[in-house]
Amino acid sequence: MARGKLRIYLGAAPGVGKTYAMLSEAHRRVERGTDCVVAFVEHHDRPRTEVMLHGLEQVTRKDLEYRGSAFTEMDVDAVLERAPAVALVDELAHTNVPGSRNAKRWQDVEELLAAGIDVVSTVNIQHLESLGDVVESITGVRQRETVPDEVVRRADQIELVDMSPQALRRRMAHGNIYKPDRIDASLSNYFRPGNLTALRELALLWVADRVDEYLQQYRGEHNIRSTWQARERIVIGLTGGPEGRTLIRRAARMAAKGSGSEILAVYIARSDGLTGASPKELAVQRTLVEDLGGTFHHVIGDDIPAALLDFARGVNATQIVLGSSRRKTWQYVFGPGVGATVARESGPDLDVHIVTHGEVAKGRGLPVARGARLGRSRVIWGWLVGVAGPALLTLLLTHVDADLGLANDMLLFLTLTVAAALLGGLLPALASAAVGSLLLNYYFTPPLHLWTISNNKNIVAIAVFVGVAVSVASVVDLAARRTHQAARLRAESEILSFLAGSVLRGETSLDALLERVRETFAMESVALLERESDTDPWTCAGSVGDGRPLLRPEDADVDMPVGDHMALALSGRVLPAEDRRVLAAFAAQAAVVLDRQRLQSEADQARTLAEGNRIRTALLAAVSHDLRTPLAGIKASVSSLRSDDVEWSEEDEAELLEGIEAGADRLEHLVGNLLDMSRLQTGTVTPLIREIDLDEVVPMALGGVPDGSAELDIPETLPMVAVDKGLLERAVANIVENAVKYAPEGEPVKVSASALGERVEVRVVDRGPGVPDTAKDRIFAPFQRYGDAPRGAGVGLGLAVARGFVEAMGGTLAAEDTPGGGLTMVLTLRAAAGRPPVRPDLTAQVTS
Repeated sequence: MARGKLRIYLGAAPGVGKTYAMLSEAHRRVERGTDCVVAFVEHHDRPRTEVMLHGLEQVTRKDLEYRGSAFTEMDVDAVLERAPAVALVDELAHTNVPGSRNAKRWQDVEELLAAGIDVVSTVNIQHLESLGDVVESITGVRQRETVPDEVVRRADQIELVDMSPQALRRRMAHGNIYKPDRIDASLSNYFRPGNLTALRELALLWVADRVDEYLQQYRGEHNIRSTWQARERIVIGLTGGPEGRTLIRRAARMAAKGSGSEILAVYIARSDGLTGASPKELAVQRTLVEDLGGTFHHVIGDDIPAALLDFARGVNATQIVLGSSRRKTWQYVFGPGVGATVARESGPDLDVHIVTHGEVAKGRGLPVARGARLGRSRVIWGWLVGVAGPALLTLLLTHVDADLGLANDMLLFLTLTVAAALLGGLLPALASAAVGSLLLNYYFTPPLHLWTISNNKNIVAIAVFVGVAVSVASVVDLAARRTHQAARLRAESEILSFLAGSVLRGETSLDALLERVRETFAMESVALLERESDTDPWTCAGSVGDGRPLLRPEDADVDMPVGDHMALALSGRVLPAEDRRVLAAFAAQAAVVLDRQRLQSEADQARTLAEGNRIRTALLAAVSHDLRTPLAGIKASVSSLRSDDVEWSEEDEAELLEGIEAGADRLEHLVGNLLDMSRLQTGTVTPLIREIDLDEVVPMALGGVPDGSAELDIPETLPMVAVDKGLLERAVANIVENAVKYAPEGEPVKVSASALGERVEVRVVDRGPGVPDTAKDRIFAPFQRYGDAPRGAGVGLGLAVARGFVEAMGGTLAAEDTPGGGLTMVLTLRAAAGRPPVRPDLTAQVTS
């Protein structure tokens, strides 16, 4: 069955019209005859949104009960049974009520997509997991309902529902979003113009990045090499010289002038040695680029201008920043330089900026190595000098009335042969030696204009000329090849140095390593394939690039085996044999990274299992002792009451019944703590955050302690706090019960509260034996009882549960010494002042 398609309406804030746009799309599809149903849509009492639900089939929701309140959630089973073509699912980041099929609604959506049902959903930018910290810094509100970015990125279509902050505030003022009693508070808090503008920019930039991914994929599939100036991308060409920092800062200033601009620094290691890069300087420049928000890339290329332009066009760059050449004036005889060549060949779609710096014309600092890969123009010049040069020299010498002698003539021809070897290598030099010897024989050796030689000395001279010419050409070619080999080894060492550096820096991501392989060897795609045995099919452990998918090593242009059952496959071009040594190092490192990731995953699983085993062991110990004690008391009292041979008085029966009730209460308390700790361990605690007064909660938390054992001091002037009422009550009750347990007789526990800025502190003070500093953290661990529980009650979960509940609500719980002796528990909560008011429908859903 084909997987369904996901379409998401993304908004910057509540009220921009995501749900309205989704329902409008549903009406359009229904009119076209599409089987479309409403799986779950929340209209939030907005009249215009509620009207849009008319005429659409709605799947009956599932009723759930949570902590005495009724809630409704999407019934996944009912939607799957209905099997529509399209299902509308609102609020993708929503957290389901405990007891639902899945913890998060996006997991429900994944089930529908896997069943082949297309889904249309909505989400706000502040609910993306990666933007949680940014949104909190902007609005002051931590979004607890989040959805992983990858879930949204995998959507087949993402449509931005945009609205200006002014228009959204007008919509709010008109009562189209919230009820009138919430409008003023909302406009002055969450819906401030600055907040909305920042959230809108976040949404626009996130969608722009997603659009850019689609664009890169499309360009790769259609092999489009020209630049499409959809957004500013600035490529910085680095040589590893000291001017690199100036270029990076200049490019960063250029990028800052346009919102959404990117900077990409690229260092091209040329295999013929025409670079003098300092590894230390390159490391500094890499750090500088990353600090300025850019990315660093390392590429190998024999032709630096061509490689730089290929890289720029490959990333769809719009500008290239290069430094003025460090070469001295006389060095320009070897060519115009990289900057001039790039500017000439960039075409109309790339702007090239040549930036001046303090190292201009000061020299490269290292000698220029001349390799064997001379380039097409050099080879052509070598053939011209080697073949046409002797002919022109012969014409000049035969028309000038000067008898230089055969020895001088040979030296002139030998000079051309050496020049041909220097320019074009061995073959042009050999051709020059052959042509020169023939011309010397015909025009300058008696008898003239004949191919014969009358003087034996001249025969020896011609033979010596040919031998010297061939020897010089061979030596020059051998030196060029040795220089090329040295340059190749240096380029390989630079690549391997970068590879080792990435390992030392902790860059152990398999995708990052494969991407570095793709960039280094200019490939379209790279994949790491593995299989269990020789007969099993290959599976892909990781892949990058836009090229064709690689399912077997045989399908790749280059494959590098790693052991018996793993291979690194590359597509794009066939690599020369000398590149395979570096590729083998990359392949070995990829296998190591994959093994490391799997070992880390197994270690995490083992750690989780070990923690679970520890909890289970402690739980068994608690069940075997602490739970058995109240059960034994209850059973003894019940057996006594049922005894026929004893006549119990009313006072005795009341005492036995009181003992049963006390044991049942104690048992209920212990079981409640065990269940609460289980919820904390599994991460299923979902606070229902509301604005409440402390004096509504704290007194209720003292119902489990004897009268007179605690004193309250809760001022009525305290600001409201944003908490879950039930969780706070359980947390305070556990703290107070623990304090009462250790407080001396006649010394009541004091419970007070005070406001400190944006926080509200609740202090539970006892005059008991106290706890040393070394044990203050340990008393919050599950199944820990300080001093082995001298009072004998409980399984050591009270404080652990209390801290877990408090942290789930965004607060803290810590232990301090009470002045004069004892222990003070400090519970810190967030004040509700300045927070956006809760939504009116909070009673109908659970937020986290």
